[in-house]
Amino acid sequence: MRIRYKKWARPELEASKFYINNPEEYKGRWKDFFKNKENPIHLELGCGKGQFMSKLASSNLNINYIAIDLIDAMLGLAKRNIENTYKEKNLELDNIAITRFDIERIPLILDKKDNIERIYINFCNPWPKGKHRKKRLTHTRQLEKYKTFMSEGAEIYFKTDDDDLFNSTLVYLEESDFEVLKKTYDLHSEPIFENNIITEHEEMFSKEGIKIKALVAKLKE
Repeated sequence: MRIRYKKWARPELEASKFYINNPEEYKGRWKDFFKNKENPIHLELGCGKGQFMSKLASSNLNINYIAIDLIDAMLGLAKRNIENTYKEKNLELDNIAITRFDIERIPLILDKKDNIERIYINFCNPWPKGKHRKKRLTHTRQLEKYKTFMSEGAEIYFKTDDDDLFNSTLVYLEESDFEVLKKTYDLHSEPIFENNIITEHEEMFSKEGIKIKALVAKLKE
């Protein structure tokens, strides 16, 4: 998603207590950032404006979350959305870390010591052209990188509007030794998530009559 430059975003992020400006320094010790170090850690790749993360994390205070995006403007909006959600619920904001980083280089900021138990990937760029497909966040090349910091039996939760990306992802997962536990080509008619949080893109595509594809995959032990 393209978004206009927001000059306030970088200063607000740098002043935020839950924004990490130097994620490389936390590699192998992300649990130390959080108040409750014993909570499991879940990860969202491409958090966008943060609506999904704000709802997910504020409803699961027993889990710590890391949300990553590459665009300051997006992260600035995510910061505000997260703060507003926690304020509305009268909750202390201590189970989220947001950071700016290139997901293609993610092994530079996470490793096995971080013990990531779940990854969320929602409506990522489908990169339809053949020469660009390796950029897909669910491509085999990326999945192999995620395996370097996922715990045994860790899961990937994936949603998309794109048929080709979804079908290709099923192949990528098999190639990377993941087991697909649940899948659907119409999430809203065949719910596979216990509590599905509808994202901004999900609402938009659904209104256009596009069915939402989704899956849960597990890293084989």
